Amino acid sequence: MERYDIAIIGTGPAGVSAALTAVNRNKKVLLLGSGQMSEKVAKAHEIRNYPGLPAVKGADMAKAFRNQLDQMGIGITEKRVGAVYAMGDYFALQVGEEMLEAGAVILATGVVQAKPLPGEEELLGRGVSYCATCDAPLYRGKDVIVVGYGPREEAEAAFLSEVCRSVTYFPMYKEETNLPEAVRVIREKVTGIAQDGARRKVTTEGGEYPADGVFVLREAVAPGQLVPGLETEGAHVRVNRKMETSLPGVFACGDITGTPYQYVKAAGEGNVAAISAAAYLDGLKKK
Repeated sequence: MERYDIAIIGTGPAGVSAALTAVNRNKKVLLLGSGQMSEKVAKAHEIRNYPGLPAVKGADMAKAFRNQLDQMGIGITEKRVGAVYAMGDYFALQVGEEMLEAGAVILATGVVQAKPLPGEEELLGRGVSYCATCDAPLYRGKDVIVVGYGPREEAEAAFLSEVCRSVTYFPMYKEETNLPEAVRVIREKVTGIAQDGARRKVTTEGGEYPADGVFVLREAVAPGQLVPGLETEGAHVRVNRKMETSLPGVFACGDITGTPYQYVKAAGEGNVAAISAAAYLDGLKKK
């Protein structure tokens, strides 16, 4: 199996900066995220403190990021990362239906603002999943519920409708949905997930809805759930000045490391994380 030097998860300022620096350090990079770059960046009205881009609109900044990646020949893999596992001298990443390998990992996923739903963490891996592409085969011909926190998640709900007997979608956002007729859309606030005999059920402010499986889809997954064994502080990852986490070979940068939530700070941390990851890999070679 092909093994990358560094897998970078996230295409905001931190992830883009890390990817550019890693390639400049002659590392083979796997950049995972959205081809449209960070939704947070793209929707920003105006950014005034980013060097070289005075009073830039978020959409223009995202375009500039993408152009620079293209110029450097850095592609973006637009598949959801379900989990990252430490395998000794490398890391295995569950990416869609594939398992990919990398010598080091940089987390630049942003910070998860929403708290887990009651019952979500307890049932994770036991009827609750964060990746439709990864776990859809488990629910072939069965009934599933999708709790989507943004329009981007509609693509996974549409995919599930091709595999599952029924798909019920709860949009946790105000925008209009664009889903196949086979997907039932219910606009009720989800309040929890619970065991229901051999099945699961989603509770809302309007009632209860049973299903065989529940997919909770957010733009970013809580870091402790994404990388088992990672030391966290609330919604953030604990790092040192080198952007090293508690797990050797795993680095973090940007909003995921804590406040201030600033684009310029994220880009700087991405640069440091990539330099540290490159040094880590070079150190392994010497051993």
